[in-house]
Amino acid sequence: MLESELERERSVVAGLYERLDALRVETEERLTRVRRESVGSNHQARSERDAFARLYEDQLGQLREVDSRLVFGRLLLEHPVDGTAHRYIGRIGLRDDDQVSLLIDWRAQQASAFYQATASERMGVRARRHLTMSGRQVTRVDDEVFDEALLDGGDAGSEVVQGEGALLAALTAQRTGRMHDIVATIQAEQDRIIRSDLRGALVVQGGPGTGKTAVALHRAAYLLYANRQRLSTSGVLVVGPSVAFLRYIEAVLPSLGETGVVMRTLGELFPGIEATHDDEPLAARLKGSAQMVRLLSRAVRSRQKAPTEPQTVEINGERLVVEPELVTRAIARAQRSGKQHNLARVTFVKQALSELTDKLAAQLRQRGATIDEADLKVLREDLRTSYDVRVLLNTAWLPMTPEKFIQDLYARPAWLAELTPRWTDAQRASLHRDRSALFTVSDVPLLDEAAELLGAFPGKPDAGARERDRQRKRDLENARAAIRNMGVEGLVSAEQLADGFAEQVDNGTTAERAAADRTWTYGHVVVDEAQELSPMQWRVLVRRSPMKSFTIVGDIAQVASAAGATSWEAALTPHFKDAWRLEELTVNYRTPAQITREAERMAEEAGLPITRTQAVREGDWPIRNVSAEGSPLAEAVADAVQADRDIDASGTVAVIAPTAEVDAVAEAVANRFGELAARGASGLMRPIAVLTGYEAKGLEFDAVVLADPDALATETPRGAASLYVAMTRPTQRLTLVTR
Repeated sequence: MLESELERERSVVAGLYERLDALRVETEERLTRVRRESVGSNHQARSERDAFARLYEDQLGQLREVDSRLVFGRLLLEHPVDGTAHRYIGRIGLRDDDQVSLLIDWRAQQASAFYQATASERMGVRARRHLTMSGRQVTRVDDEVFDEALLDGGDAGSEVVQGEGALLAALTAQRTGRMHDIVATIQAEQDRIIRSDLRGALVVQGGPGTGKTAVALHRAAYLLYANRQRLSTSGVLVVGPSVAFLRYIEAVLPSLGETGVVMRTLGELFPGIEATHDDEPLAARLKGSAQMVRLLSRAVRSRQKAPTEPQTVEINGERLVVEPELVTRAIARAQRSGKQHNLARVTFVKQALSELTDKLAAQLRQRGATIDEADLKVLREDLRTSYDVRVLLNTAWLPMTPEKFIQDLYARPAWLAELTPRWTDAQRASLHRDRSALFTVSDVPLLDEAAELLGAFPGKPDAGARERDRQRKRDLENARAAIRNMGVEGLVSAEQLADGFAEQVDNGTTAERAAADRTWTYGHVVVDEAQELSPMQWRVLVRRSPMKSFTIVGDIAQVASAAGATSWEAALTPHFKDAWRLEELTVNYRTPAQITREAERMAEEAGLPITRTQAVREGDWPIRNVSAEGSPLAEAVADAVQADRDIDASGTVAVIAPTAEVDAVAEAVANRFGELAARGASGLMRPIAVLTGYEAKGLEFDAVVLADPDALATETPRGAASLYVAMTRPTQRLTLVTR
């Protein structure tokens, strides 16, 4: 029976791949024809050509990305549809030339039963089959039977094969240093969350190994499918805790047929800045606290200041005394405009020059000069170009970039002290640094807040915004005409078409344009390890999605950041009010039960507010405890890694060490294993990766070797959470190396 079923499925799957290949060829031919079209100088024709070229490029990219494991499931239906009782489920939907469905996209409503059907709630399904693939070949089939009549063998053509189970096979498979999608093994509780509404903020709370990250990424793919028109033009932002984490997950969404997603760490949310390290705990807490909003606002206001004494300026040999009140009036006029600092400065300068012109004209008239309207214009220009006047006005109201503003705040102790009369000396000292120092992860939200307060710096590219708006309107008009002319109403929107026009000022993809534009607003934001975010970081993200459409995943017990959250309510209510809802995952799919029990015991002893989970398997390997016994810790760790490699040399091993020890440990491991090992994110592509506790967040490995767990637990005020995270990274084996 097994061989006959395998052959049957191999034949079906081969046919699906034939259709996939045919669609690739067809799309490539369409793309080639469109690119070869000669449209002369006609702007609308060029727009149509380039828009359809972009459309075919996107389609071709999707068809290429889904080659691996194209199909993974089959439903046996109670009532045949279109003459067949079988419904195949895969990464994308496929139809034949007559538009008959061959393969159902896993995100479609018709596929929901593959994830949600049970023996008690059959949803019109008699049996669910999982197909295991190697390349394009079916290697195994496993059936879950809901209709007992099938087990009696009485139904011709409905043989069932019951094996190990797709979920268990996926859980015990070796890791590769890259996260794989779980599209073939999504469980019912996960599927319900993935398919929940786009509205508001959805918080997915769960302990280690419960699949939070996988659920979040599959939810992003589902939302892009179910809300294509809205999200294709605004994009989806995925925010992760580290570069290592983003490298780990980067292949998941393309494998699900989605490539237009922006992925960023918290240190990359301000264009032009790529912060990779953070401050010491005191500075991180200060920079992340909500009080920084008021501080930065006061700091900007303090840069709008009239002189305390009369100032004498020289204009073409004429000396003019400027009273402080004149500058004060101009400042007040500009502040009443309610505009951002750099934009309001235009009002300030205009008002000040107007009064200075009148004052200079009056002074010249007193000396007998005749001043008419033409002379007033000349005097105004003389004042505008006067060095003394420029110094006076810039001293009172200087335009600033966010970078210069934040650097000045840190590098000028007297100014910071003036702004923070209630701070302690230690607090101010924690922020002090030279202007040349690199920005930290905690600086990024302050830069973003400063940008909101300051506005565009004079002369920056934002000056072309008006022309971009006009171009966008022209492109939309051309797109609507193209859709009518091509007869493709309903297949593509004018907005999607306009996004591909070559004549746009900015011709990147939605993802590329969004990543480069600080003011871009996303249709949806996915935040992983969200418990680590400070109030200021939340402000940045909410600013990126004014509709407040979020998928927020994390575990309060795992918070390690000094500025992180103590509860979801405390973290989210200030930003979302009551527009957020909580879902919990309680099944641990990754970590063996014996490791889960030990990690949870440690966490509870440390007072962490963990959510206990139920592991789905016991595991084959007990936790190993190894003592360095007086030898260098790094060498003992290398020995422990060797011992694990002796058990299984084909899997992945994470060596997780305290920050103070990680370099020495990395050197010892590299000396022992050479090119098999690497430090940080680059280690994810090697069999052995050496990481800090923070870098290991969100990742998983076949085995983990922990260097000095006691030091890891005490290296920061929230070190116990780091140890809890580190202990729950393995899918098979855990070794603790103590001093």
